[in-house]
Amino acid sequence: MQECNSCGKCCIKYSNGDLSASDEDIDMWELFKPDIAAYVKKGLIWFSPQSGKQLSLCPFLREGKHSQQPDKTIYTCDIYYDRPEDCRFYPVTIKQMINDECEMLQQGDLANPQQAQKDLDTLLKDSRPSYD
Repeated sequence: MQECNSCGKCCIKYSNGDLSASDEDIDMWELFKPDIAAYVKKGLIWFSPQSGKQLSLCPFLREGKHSQQPDKTIYTCDIYYDRPEDCRFYPVTIKQMINDECEMLQQGDLANPQQAQKDLDTLLKDSRPSYD
């Protein structure tokens, strides 16, 4: 399994109302990050502070060009260290990564998904609970 290459597939796929934030995330944003809290509406995330309508993409997702591969688009997160749990915990399973066409997967991961799951849990051990 390779490290994330910032392809943005997860951010784009789970946009448009498919993400949630924990009460703890929202409480933290309200106290310390009002610029993020402005996009919360009734406990749901990524609503326009101006119109109140659901946004089709996360307002903190940024598109750019890869420094070594100018023809490749990369995505970054302006709130990476304050992102919601759904984002911090992703990906949870190898099956989810396959369904999402995650570019972290390599041929060996597909050949041995149980080992790949262990590798994923190790790689993300500091950001989420392991999947059993």
